[in-house]
Parts: sequence; structure tokens; C-alpha cells
Amino acid sequence: MANFKTHITASSLLGVAYSAGAYGLFDVPLPTCILAGGLCAVSGMLPDLDSDSSRPLRESVAFAAAVVPMMLIGRLELFQLSREYMVLIGAAVYLLIRFAGAELLRRYTVHRGMFHSLPAVVIVGEVAFLLASGPLELRLYKAGGVSLGYLSHLVLDELASLHWYRGRLRAKRSFGTALKLFSRHWWPNGSAYLKLALFTFLAFKEPAWTKQFFEKQIHAPIHRTAVEVRDRWFR
Repeated sequence: MANFKTHITASSLLGVAYSAGAYGLFDVPLPTCILAGGLCAVSGMLPDLDSDSSRPLRESVAFAAAVVPMMLIGRLELFQLSREYMVLIGAAVYLLIRFAGAELLRRYTVHRGMFHSLPAVVIVGEVAFLLASGPLELRLYKAGGVSLGYLSHLVLDELASLHWYRGRLRAKRSFGTALKLFSRHWWPNGSAYLKLALFTFLAFKEPAWTKQFFEKQIHAPIHRTAVEVRDRWFR
């Protein structure tokens, strides 16, 4: 199994390539490229949220607790919340992930469980998409960075399960436990695929819901105000 340094180095290099490629080939705005590359780098440690070891778990939770509130800023701005409310919400999310989330992970996850699986790659990408702000294409780009970083961890774990022995490539017992579709137990499988179904549904429906909310709560009052001003001054 690859160590912490190997995972973070690989995902960081992927993040650099991911951001540079989008900036150079597709003219994606530089701040968005830097953010997506950073998300890719950070996501390389997320599968170890189920780690039995203290350092990977601690670092992964700390990264998640710091990144999620920052990604929420753009979403909260859509609802025209004050800066004070955004700070309070961000702090609450940080504390929830950093302490409550970490404790739940320690109690109810098993290393190389469904956090190390292909459904998890899709789920984290969908969660990132729901948190990200901006046009649809840029939200997909940011979510892609998260999934890419997450996937790099799983690929490295599988590669680390292969080794040469007497001139032949052999697989350790851990081979196949990272890039998997199912675990050996029904409960983790059911839980993972239920989350996959839920977040897939939300990812498909959320853009339309947000647009509808934005038009009703913001565009409509602005339009009414403009009409009232026009009628008052030009009648």
C-alpha cells in the first residue's frame, strides 16, 4: 500500500497537470484552474478517511474540514446571506466535519472498505459538484478534479499490491480491494449504493432547482421593483 507522501505527491502532480491542461487548452479562468488543481491534490488523501492509522485519518479529515466550507462560499452567496452568516455556517461545517465526522469515521468504517471503491469516486465527485459554484461547465470541471485525485489514490494502492518475485509479477492479498465495485458485506454495499443513487439524483436535479429558486427569490423581486419604479416615474 502506498504511503501518505506518495499519495499526496501523485495527486498534487496530477492537480498541476489538470489545471495547466485546462488553462492552456480550454482557456478556463486561472483562479478556477488553480482551485481545481488544489482540489485534485487534496482529494488524493480522501480515501484514507477510513484509515485505521491516526495520521492519514487526521490529515484527511483536516483537509475535508478546511476545503468544504471554502467551496460553500459561492453557494451561500447565491442566497445573498450576510458575511456574518457565511462565517458562522462555515465554522459550523468545519466543526461538524473535524470532530463529529472524524468520530463517526473512527467508529463505523473499516480500512479498505467502500471508501476504497469506484462508487466512492463517483460519490465524492457528485458531492463536490453540489458544493461548487459557478457555471455548470466549471462546476463539472472542479468536481472532475476531486474525482481524479480520489481515483489516483485507489490506482496507487492497487499498483502497490503488485510486486516482482523471482522474475514474475505477483499480486498481494490486498490486490483488488481498492478499485472494486462491491465489498464482501451487504451493509457497506447497500449504504454506498444508496448514497450513490441519492447524490446522482441530486446532482441531476440541483441545477434546475437552484435556477428556479434564484428566479423566484431574486429575479422576481428585482423585476417587480423595477416595474414599480418605472410606473411611479413614468406614468
